[in-house]
Formats: sequence, C-alpha cells, structure tokens
Amino acid sequence: MQSDEIIFGIRAVIEAIEAGKDIDRILIKKDLQGELAAELLQKVREYGIVTRRVPIEKINKITRKNHQGVVAILSAVTYNKLENVIPDLYEQGKLPFIVLLDGITDVRNFGAIARTCECAGVDAIVIPEQGSVSVNGDAVKTSAGALHYIPVCREKNILSAVKFLKDNGLQVVAANEKTSTNYTKADFTTPVAIVMGAEDVGISPEVLRQCDTLVAIPEFGHISSLNVSVAAAIMIYEVVRQRNNE
Repeated sequence: MQSDEIIFGIRAVIEAIEAGKDIDRILIKKDLQGELAAELLQKVREYGIVTRRVPIEKINKITRKNHQGVVAILSAVTYNKLENVIPDLYEQGKLPFIVLLDGITDVRNFGAIARTCECAGVDAIVIPEQGSVSVNGDAVKTSAGALHYIPVCREKNILSAVKFLKDNGLQVVAANEKTSTNYTKADFTTPVAIVMGAEDVGISPEVLRQCDTLVAIPEFGHISSLNVSVAAAIMIYEVVRQRNNE
C-alpha cells in the first residue's frame, strides 16, 4: 500500500475526517480506548465511515510508524449516493442503467467490470460497505482509469440498494446460473439494474428474492461458471444491444 493512500494516528485521522477526505475505511485496534479514541469513534459515527476492529498485527503490516492503533485508508475516488444519482438521471431524461456487485472482492475482477461499465455507458456501479472490494489505486489502475469517470455508489448493503432501485422504477435483473431463463429474454429497454455475485457464493439469497428477474448465460463446456467480469460484460452488452436495436 502506497504511503499516500493512508493516514495514521488518532488525531491525524480525526483531522482528515473533519477536512472531508474521501476515506474508504478506518482500521482500529480491537482494544483501543481513551478519550481521543472516543472522539474518533464519535466522528466515525457522525460521518458514517466504515470501520473495522482488527488485531494490532494487521495495522503493523500497513505501517510501522506511530499509528496509535488507527489507520485510515483513503479512497481513490469520491463515492456517490444512489439517492442522488437516480433522480439526477431521470431529470436528464435518461433510462437508468446500474450495475450492482454483491460480494465482489477481487480487485482485478472489479477493475475489469468497471472498465466494461464505462465503455458501455453504465450510469453507476453499486458496492456494499462490507464484504466488498475497495476503490483503491490498484482498482483504478486495473480499470484503465475508468473509475475516474463512472460514479461508484457505496451503500450500506446491496439488499437496501435493490429495494431503493425498485421503489424508483428500475427493473432489477440478477445473473444466476440456476435459472433456465436465457439472459437475452429479459427486457433491458426499461430502467434497469443488473446484479452480479461473487464467483464462489454468487448473489446472496435475500438479494435474489428481491430481484424482479433471474436470468442465466448458457454454458456448454466442462467448467462450472464464467469469470464474473466476463459474465458481467455479456450482461452489460446485452443491455446495449437491446437499447440500440429499439
């Protein structure tokens, strides 16, 4: 991790929060206590910043400097909120096109998906606060810079994001290999959100239950599934194909 991607020390992190730095997450030593630590935790709650309580060894791996048990990892981009993005798209007269990533933790897959999204004109990518890849320098590099151009919305969880999108008129389509419906049969000419899941566990069951449509990409070989970035590209460009053929 590059030195310009982190801020360490309790007071320095508090000042970074107050200065409006784009912080991806803050790592705090498990047993950290004291008045200054309490002030930090209050700021974290006030600004809604993701925090993780971790063993001191994890922080020591990031920096050996006087971190006082606290390290803030900066985001390479400014996160957006769906509640702002969706109304703005409608005001522009656009058909919203959103991609949600449920449990994608591999930075290379994330970067590749972001690159496809930007090329295809996707309006925003949604990731959850927990259990997701971070938008760091490696992610931006892997995306060939696409993450500088496409909004990334980091929401509390994918389930709440799906419910919000449905409430705002979007059809939510999940890629799921267990269904028999071919992905080309879905109607992508309406406001739409595509949900892609992690390669190992897929989309979480509670999210799948909330989706409007489940579709599958047909496979004819011996390997059980496509790489998620490839599957995402296929789904995304089906939206492009249908909308361009109207």
